[in-house]
Amino acid sequence: MKKLLVRWIISALSLFVAAWLLPGIEVRGTAWLAYAVMAVVLGFANAVIRPILKLLTCPLIILTLGLFTLVINGLTLWLSAELSTWLAHALGLNVGYHVRDFWSALLGAIIVSVVTVILSTLFVDKD
Repeated sequence: MKKLLVRWIISALSLFVAAWLLPGIEVRGTAWLAYAVMAVVLGFANAVIRPILKLLTCPLIILTLGLFTLVINGLTLWLSAELSTWLAHALGLNVGYHVRDFWSALLGAIIVSVVTVILSTLFVDKD
């Protein structure tokens, strides 16, 4: 349980860094609540949607020597932002994590990945 909480906080912090660095990523409402909702939705998308996208685009991933994975990460971030905003409104929360365009999503996904790797090496215990 502690590991899951640490990973969730790391994900929320990496989303904060991406929103802080990129003008194409905007947060509405209570910021930390938006980051928390987005971290949960992004975790769900990475666990469910991303593997399906990777399977469907396997030839492109092989053809581009893995670089198409960056596109998949960007699309996953963009979709997660839309889902988190929809989920927040469905729950009656006045928050939103908005990714303006594909390039913001692509750069944001790279930033989220790099920050997550750095923070995970610092704070997550290896079993």
